[in-house]
Amino acid sequence: MRKSGCAAAAGLGSLVLLLAACGGSSSSSSAAGAASSTATQGTAVSSSSSTSATSTSSPRTSSPSSTSNAKPTSSNSSPGNTAQAQPSTNPGVTFLPVGTTVLIVQHSSLGWVMAEASGLVVYTYAKDSKGGTPTCTGSCASVWAPVTGMPKAGPADNFPGTFGLVTRAGGVKQITYDGYPLYLYRGASPLSTKGNGIDGEWHVVPLSASDISS
Repeated sequence: MRKSGCAAAAGLGSLVLLLAACGGSSSSSSAAGAASSTATQGTAVSSSSSTSATSTSSPRTSSPSSTSNAKPTSSNSSPGNTAQAQPSTNPGVTFLPVGTTVLIVQHSSLGWVMAEASGLVVYTYAKDSKGGTPTCTGSCASVWAPVTGMPKAGPADNFPGTFGLVTRAGGVKQITYDGYPLYLYRGASPLSTKGNGIDGEWHVVPLSASDISS
């Protein structure tokens, strides 16, 4: 009986040692697995940090293919777009008042003469007197139109005489040059001087190239 008890005690002791050994081995394996997992995660975090640092520090460049396939943006789609609609008026351009008639020095078949900016040559009438009221009225005015408006010399023209205004019958203001009323020959084309010498009373206003600023 005593021997059997000792044997049983010895068997229990061996079982306890065996269980302890197995438990220790399991704990060691768990600890080793945990350590390995931690090391793996650390490696992954380190690798991710390295990748992020690399992508942040390197400059971004556009791919040629992505640039060529980009759709154009409307000039009004973004308030920051520099291609904005331009103003309707140019600050560098000076507009003349309505009713202004520009007179220039124009070269014609008769030499340098006075003309409107459109190229229509102007004339004087021999029956008019300097500083007097225009005498070409009625049927005469149906052929010879008075030059009206506010006279202004072209930007490169320096006329030796002076412009003025005279009041026609009916209150129309006619332009004068050195006191003589100016007329247009109705139906004439630009640069034409065919009205010169008609009836010996109609004449162009002779000028010279020196009346034009270089």
